[in-house]
Amino acid sequence: MFLFGHSTVAEHVQTVLAAIGEKDAGLGAFVAVAGDRALRRARAADRLIASLGETAFSVRPLLGVMVSVKDLIQTRDLPTRRGSLLPNRRAVADAPVVARLRAAGAIVVGKTTTSEYGWCASTVSRAAGFTRNPWAPDKSAGGSSGGAAAAVSAGLCTASVGTDGAGSIRIPAAFCGVVGFKPSFGCNPYVPPSVERLAHAGPLARSVADITELMAVLPGPDHRDPYSTIRKHVPAGRPAPLRIGWIEFGGTSSAIRKVTEDVLPAITGLGHRVDRIEIPFPDPYPALVDLLAAAEASSTAPEDDHWCDEGRLAIVRYGRTLTGTAVMRAEEVRVALRTQLDMVMERYDLLAMATVPDEPFAADAIAPPWAANPEDLLWLAWSPASYPFNLTGQPALSLPVGVTSAGLPVGLQLVGRRGDDELVLAVGGLIETELDLTLVPPGLEAKEELS
Repeated sequence: MFLFGHSTVAEHVQTVLAAIGEKDAGLGAFVAVAGDRALRRARAADRLIASLGETAFSVRPLLGVMVSVKDLIQTRDLPTRRGSLLPNRRAVADAPVVARLRAAGAIVVGKTTTSEYGWCASTVSRAAGFTRNPWAPDKSAGGSSGGAAAAVSAGLCTASVGTDGAGSIRIPAAFCGVVGFKPSFGCNPYVPPSVERLAHAGPLARSVADITELMAVLPGPDHRDPYSTIRKHVPAGRPAPLRIGWIEFGGTSSAIRKVTEDVLPAITGLGHRVDRIEIPFPDPYPALVDLLAAAEASSTAPEDDHWCDEGRLAIVRYGRTLTGTAVMRAEEVRVALRTQLDMVMERYDLLAMATVPDEPFAADAIAPPWAANPEDLLWLAWSPASYPFNLTGQPALSLPVGVTSAGLPVGLQLVGRRGDDELVLAVGGLIETELDLTLVPPGLEAKEELS
């Protein structure tokens, strides 16, 4: 049962809303706050608890839990601007993941900041400015779920639901020192569907235990997403000794390497075998660029160009030059990558690596300086450990495992076979327990978990 540290859910919500009002002006995590609507739902939760007692939590396992929703995900009672000045013509209704959180009793406290349409792995837009990192205000929170990660990290909600098309959950989770999970493609329904088959909806929270509770209610098919699959989440028990392939991607800084290498004794201490392996596939980045650019171009009419962020518009214009042949070649790369990684996953139960190879860049930037000109088409190239697993649809967890000498968080990424979501979470939870870390930004107290 979730323990609030307050006598009522309504008091807890009032505390959260007050914290958002006090802290978010300097953070930029939220673009809309629920306010009175959240309080009304909190009072309804209090009435249910008064009526049913602890049974209320068996009926609604997330009763009273404060969650935020990324601004790309539709909500019926809060505006969804998609980080853009462009009008949102989608139906005003809860996306399936939001409806499932509400049905489980969670209370949506607001919508979190994103880059326009989630185009880059930072959280910068004309519509909302930029999101700062709670650990260092001059640094990026990552993206495009940067508002979600910053909100959880700063204690402005217990959990958030974000989206991940090329690392957009895991990158900000690593930058902000929280847990971020990209489930297998199709596990959680994504509405409208991800036509390029890259985007996943998934949770961010402070602990793997919290992520596991959220994943108990999010998965399952929805008729609005033809890619969504029938998958019932069943928490895994303690896994038997596993074979883990340890990968280091090019450009990994010594600061990141030191923190992640220190995790190895914890993994081997759990009885798992770790083999250092070369990157087992060629970089699929050019194919990713073509797939993303084609999708961005298809969703933007030329008459709307003047409303677009300049960075995203450069990608759109490139996408308009692509032929069907070029897109099919990118699809061939995707198929080859899946085949190669399927073969690798016959030898290894999990892959492990630094989530991001370097520390956060400037808060108002879209990428490190060498990748920050969208015309160069390198806007996502700086995070080579994230996007391959969007192309393959594999589950991937970013787990905070320490801080650098500069005091910035570092994430370790665990990747499993498609459908092995429970195994990834189980191992992540055991590593988290073994490390016994509590990563909290300076000046903030640790927040409670869902259970």
